[in-house]
Amino acid sequence: MKTPLPPLDLSLHFARFDDVALHRAALERRRVARWLRAALGEDAQSAAFAVRIVDAEEGQRLNREFRQRDYATNVLTFAYAGAPHVAADLALCAPVVAREAQEQGKPLAAHYAHLLVHGALHAQGWDHEDDDEAETMQAQEVRVLAALGFASPYDN
Repeated sequence: MKTPLPPLDLSLHFARFDDVALHRAALERRRVARWLRAALGEDAQSAAFAVRIVDAEEGQRLNREFRQRDYATNVLTFAYAGAPHVAADLALCAPVVAREAQEQGKPLAAHYAHLLVHGALHAQGWDHEDDDEAETMQAQEVRVLAALGFASPYDN
């Protein structure tokens, strides 16, 4: 018998920017929910994610204010609670995600799936501060993405 998926409260928001329609098309709500649920660990009983797709200016401001890095990065995770009731905000910078997807020769949706899984793992305490942690986290990302039908994001 298949284990039921934990309840997920998803809030999905898009800032206003030039090619927002392209990003909305790649981030259909039920797909985003599926990707986030797949990243939840066995000890997660529920999850609440607020996902915001931002422009470069907002992405840079958030990274500068919260990480003291003055550039827009692909995904930022603001984790509030871990398992059993995971709660986090995820901010994804649309221009950075689009550029990276193009550079890596992958569909925009596939790159978003990777970054949402990556952010959801951070929300549950996974990290990549050293080589061992990075290897372990990347292996988990690959497992989750494979279960979702995506190729490894690290095979470029």
